[in-house]
Amino acid sequence: MEETTPDLSGFLRNFRAVAEAAEHAVGETDGVRFATVVAEHLGGPIGDMAIVGEEVPNHRYADWDTALGLLAAADPDGREVGVSGGEMRFHHSLSDFVGAAFVRFGVGQVDYVSLPVGHDERRRAIGFGVRLFRYKGEPVGVLQRQANRRFGQEYGSVEVICADRDLATALVEEARGLATEHSVLRGQVVTFDETGYGDESGGMSFLARPEVTADQVILPADSLARIVQHVTGIAEHAALLRRHGQHLKRGLLLYGPPGTGKTHTVRHVIHRSPGHTVIVLAGTALRFVSLAAAVARHLQPAIVVLEDCDLVAEDRSFGAGPKPLLFEVLDAMDGLDADADVTFLLTTNRVETLERALVERPGRIDLAVEIPLPDPSGRRRLLELYAGDIAYSDAALADAARRTEGVTASFAKELMRRAVLEAAVAGEEPGDAHLTRALDTLMGERETTTRALLGHAGAAPLGFGGAQPGVHR
Repeated sequence: MEETTPDLSGFLRNFRAVAEAAEHAVGETDGVRFATVVAEHLGGPIGDMAIVGEEVPNHRYADWDTALGLLAAADPDGREVGVSGGEMRFHHSLSDFVGAAFVRFGVGQVDYVSLPVGHDERRRAIGFGVRLFRYKGEPVGVLQRQANRRFGQEYGSVEVICADRDLATALVEEARGLATEHSVLRGQVVTFDETGYGDESGGMSFLARPEVTADQVILPADSLARIVQHVTGIAEHAALLRRHGQHLKRGLLLYGPPGTGKTHTVRHVIHRSPGHTVIVLAGTALRFVSLAAAVARHLQPAIVVLEDCDLVAEDRSFGAGPKPLLFEVLDAMDGLDADADVTFLLTTNRVETLERALVERPGRIDLAVEIPLPDPSGRRRLLELYAGDIAYSDAALADAARRTEGVTASFAKELMRRAVLEAAVAGEEPGDAHLTRALDTLMGERETTTRALLGHAGAAPLGFGGAQPGVHR
């Protein structure tokens, strides 16, 4: 059989024809070549231009859009242009847009996106487009591109093109500083989590700053003052402490049984720190502690809240490496300078678990405060707090406080809800009788498991290490 030789020259001719057809189609659709517009703005051949790029994490994209907007606003003749080409655009860089041999991109519409910049607050930003303006008197072009996981782009990007590489580098450096100075994260309460395709905030969510006042936090005398002083007091006197060579970075541990109000206390601390950037991590989100520490360093004064650290203190499956995630947390704390005005605020239900790890890495926690079960006075105050505007008698509240030794704030809150429900079912206004009936029910044998789940120290339900009525262990 006669062998056939592949017609390579014919293949190349056909490929060139297809490429020229695509180029012609783009040109026909968009009219004006993108490269021509950029070259005219820059005032010289594209081949003589330098391009400097920077990756932008998606949770910082709004910051960079703000920064570049400020730089561009200094030129009253600046403008924004888009790039045509449909989805093909997402596979090419700025150098491709201005110098592709086979596909000539045209000028298109700028892609704008709506980004979260606060709790229930959004603003428009360039998602894909180019700013053409003068920077320090010289023409520059800046391509902004938001991350797009659909096309394998985990990070956003900024690319600067101009005749002078040093000028392009200076623009990126100034934009980086402005992005931090004007960050939309500054003074906000945020959290990080895993996200899927199309997430516009890069796995970051803005949270409302809690409205928890001091009279809503029931703790032993002076405990709350010690906690707040360690966070806000150091921040208020940061300049004096620095002048005398004292460190600002601090670690605060709140420990105690479940349901005693550790998270509630944290919410009050956040309420008392309106000028602080707060990053809240809990559960598997603790894996983002290095990212949280980096954000805190840039946007100090800051608080990094790490809730329920005992859950991952010894679980090696959460960390990025072979060591428990708690040590990732401690490494992140170590990575900040001593004069960083950053508080690491940890909570735990099992302080003994953390103690073993913290002993191996001493000095990271400089204040530990117990959030204990409330005493009789504390229980009375909790009942009054959760009663709201219901006027129970002093005798009824005193009796409830006496009978509820060992309960938590969670128990008191549920008790008051049940009292109101008792009244609603009876078609009556809530009163002492409804409170007494609700308490009788909650303290009864049938509610042993419920009490345990609400944090009652004296309840040990079946399967939780104790016994139910009729069951002996």
